[in-house]
Amino acid sequence: MRVTTGIVRHRRHKKIRALAKGYRGMRRTTFAKAKEAVIRAGVNAYRDRRLKKRDFRSLWTVRLNATLRAKGIRYSQFIHALKGKNIQLNRKVLSELAIHEPAVFEKVMSAATASELST
Repeated sequence: MRVTTGIVRHRRHKKIRALAKGYRGMRRTTFAKAKEAVIRAGVNAYRDRRLKKRDFRSLWTVRLNATLRAKGIRYSQFIHALKGKNIQLNRKVLSELAIHEPAVFEKVMSAATASELST
């Protein structure tokens, strides 16, 4: 007796087509094209989840640098001063403070750079 893969294949194809929901044309309806599209989408999603972290860190650095330059200090000097004083605030928190709580950021900046700028 011959074994057919009807049910198994149908379920496998159905799963891929479900993942391709919202795609246009043959990329949604045809299994082979849908599979290619779903694999490519997965690769892009995996890569971009990591790129997003880099992009945000870069954004926080740019925001901090702009705020610090307006106050007459360079970003690299500020980060060095923070490390020297063992102030462990990350760039995200510092950026948010600089935008939403300028008074608090000013205190952090003065605490970090008090002895640095005098030497």
